[in-house]
Amino acid sequence: MMSNSSSEQRWTTVIKPVTGWFDLNLRELWRSRDLVMLFVWRDFVTVYKQTILGPLWFLLQPLLTTMVFVLIFGRLAGLSTDGVPRLLFYLLGTVTWSYFANCLQKTSTTFSSNAHIFGKVYFPRLTVPLSIVISNLIAFAIQFSLFLLFFAFYASEGWIKPALQPTLLLLPVLLIQMAALGLGCGMIVASLTTRYRDLGLLVGFGVQLWMFVTPVVYPSSMVPQRWAWLMALNPMAAIINTFRHAFHGVGNFDIGQLLVSMAVTATILAMGVLLFSRIEKSFMDTI
Repeated sequence: MMSNSSSEQRWTTVIKPVTGWFDLNLRELWRSRDLVMLFVWRDFVTVYKQTILGPLWFLLQPLLTTMVFVLIFGRLAGLSTDGVPRLLFYLLGTVTWSYFANCLQKTSTTFSSNAHIFGKVYFPRLTVPLSIVISNLIAFAIQFSLFLLFFAFYASEGWIKPALQPTLLLLPVLLIQMAALGLGCGMIVASLTTRYRDLGLLVGFGVQLWMFVTPVVYPSSMVPQRWAWLMALNPMAAIINTFRHAFHGVGNFDIGQLLVSMAVTATILAMGVLLFSRIEKSFMDTI
């Protein structure tokens, strides 16, 4: 008969109940990086699978949205673009906003969309929302390349004089911030919708409403001064403004507003991880 000490040495993995609120096992998440990339491939490939145009939709979607904005907000409503050609103005705003919105909306269905997998096998649940953020990053790279092509074309034809700013160096930071903001908001919604299904139905409407209080289809210079404090609390406003300032030299770039935006993003991400790590232990009882 084996002694207790020799019996314990046979086990390489010990499974213990986890009851804390903030149980984020980064080491386990890192060991599952291959699974993350598998989910990334799944999410990216299946988006437009069995469609006629296939991957071309990654380019057509922001382009068609931009054309609608040019027609409605540019020509019919006559909104100012601070001297920037309408196509470039709306395309940059559309591509930037779409990355954040897609991260939020797709992450918000993490539990409901993957319940059939979560109920059969254990793996770090955080791998799913992380894979969504990364797969959307690939789509963003494709769509942002489209913007750069139009930007280069307008510059080569002399229709614009490139006004690239030092804020270009902040773009990697802004991209990480958008990913963190979409991830945090999505995980909060995903956690709450396990009990309150109505929230899932309101996500699309909420994202659209958020877009219209963010300078996507209009310049921040149109916002009255008395509402400037509210704009400062909107983390996406500072991100959009910095993108526009970097490429067009317009927009109310304010380092203080950007720091507030980062602080709000960090708070939302922390709340999202906190709720997600708590709910993942028992969501199968309510989903």
